[in-house]
Amino acid sequence: MNIRLHKNATTTPTRRAYIQSSPLSVAALAAELSVTEDTIRRWKGRDSVEDRSHTAHRLQTTLTPAQETVVIALRQTLRLSLDDLLVVTREFINEAVSRSGLSRLLNRHGLSRLPVETEAAAPHKAFKAYEPGYLHMDIKYLPQMVDETSRRYLFVAIDRATRWVYIAIKPNKTAASARAFLKALHKDCPVKIAKLLTDNGKEFTDRLFGSKDRQPTGAHEFDMLCEALGIEHRLTKPRTPQTNGMVERFNGRIAQVLTTRRYLSAQDLESTLLRYAWLYNHHLPQKALGHRCPLEALKQWYAEKPDLFIKPPRNHPGPDSYVDEIVFGREVLTRLPELAREWRTVRGVPEK
Repeated sequence: MNIRLHKNATTTPTRRAYIQSSPLSVAALAAELSVTEDTIRRWKGRDSVEDRSHTAHRLQTTLTPAQETVVIALRQTLRLSLDDLLVVTREFINEAVSRSGLSRLLNRHGLSRLPVETEAAAPHKAFKAYEPGYLHMDIKYLPQMVDETSRRYLFVAIDRATRWVYIAIKPNKTAASARAFLKALHKDCPVKIAKLLTDNGKEFTDRLFGSKDRQPTGAHEFDMLCEALGIEHRLTKPRTPQTNGMVERFNGRIAQVLTTRRYLSAQDLESTLLRYAWLYNHHLPQKALGHRCPLEALKQWYAEKPDLFIKPPRNHPGPDSYVDEIVFGREVLTRLPELAREWRTVRGVPEK
């Protein structure tokens, strides 16, 4: 009989069989075998002489069974990554959950990896490393709401080193709107903005689109504001949006947010986008940042090179809870079937 004994076992299978068959009292057997009476009672009450598993009958997890069910449903329905699922779980379900505990939960249910997309992702080059202060800027079209007479535009700026993002919604994409956005960005950004990369849109420059010979005149009001603020305004090459790919990636996240729910008004859409930008900066870990959120990256840079900053980056420790976010989270959980259908429609996934 091939039996593996626990390293602290005080009896052998032969002694355990003797205990089970002996007519002697518990005290007599304990004295004879030099073990405790509890050990004698334990083996007299068993039919087998093998050690039982020491694994707990119920795992001591942070999430309750009901909460685990909701988390699994979120993973399967919305196909959230581990880091995004961690943020949603902490914000709306249980703020004490850890990343490793969430990973173990997904492993137990066979959901540690999301299904591979049918189309292979195109390889891309990593961005050149820069210190904080090199920002990418772009504009994204927003859908027109029922209470609007025309569509609006989302101005986005993101720092290359820390992924810190700043957004604002404008009624148009004129040079005046771009200038106003840059003024607000310069006021709120904790980092000294040294370089700014934009495309060749007429709201950013007066260089003709598609022309490789003509250089910016410097008379454009956006260029003039950059010069006044001591910012080097760089332009992407014509017809090369991948040069500004960092902000394009964030715009892709915004596109996903826009497709996750229906918006009742322009104010509803704006509050959702501003709330997402806040969550992105404060709580969404980035793989490129060592699984830290942008604000944590800002704090580390500030500790190492405070001369790059205008003001120290600050936030509240731990996940912050707001009433509207809790209500929004409950709404998402109750609308999982509808969200799943919308996701399948967008991705072209057939119903099972």
